[in-house]
Amino acid sequence: MKTPLITRQGYENLRQELDHLWRVERPEITRKVTWAASLGDRSENADYQYNKKRLREIDRRVRYLRKCLEYLKVVDYRPEQEGRVFFGAWVEIENEEGRKLRFRIVGYDEIFDRKDYISIDSPMARALLKKEVDDEAQVTTEAGTTVWYINSIEYEKS
Repeated sequence: MKTPLITRQGYENLRQELDHLWRVERPEITRKVTWAASLGDRSENADYQYNKKRLREIDRRVRYLRKCLEYLKVVDYRPEQEGRVFFGAWVEIENEEGRKLRFRIVGYDEIFDRKDYISIDSPMARALLKKEVDDEAQVTTEAGTTVWYINSIEYEKS
């Protein structure tokens, strides 16, 4: 089960997406469906078929977002997090071969379309939690176990 945490920024992004879908996209697609339906034979009407499908996708996403926004718990930065890895941290790590990674530990609903975000539920995030700069973390995945060293930890202070 995924942890229901989200950053303030992530929550606002989901809220804005819901608002845009509900107030802008859905009314526009509904108008197109109504127009296409008025043309008659719907079985061979590509505009009608495509926009009807898009309307179902929008409705599905709206339902999902409304449900999400109800149960997600917003986690804001707190000064006592400084120096250790917690939810919302930007972390730079390095392995023994010198490969460096930098990412932010966020909630599951924030990782999509972002290559520099990882889920709090990922093996990497779990291994790094509560660690400090210069600590090492053993991360075990299907590929095996890798040792990573923590180079830096930063937080966005809102």
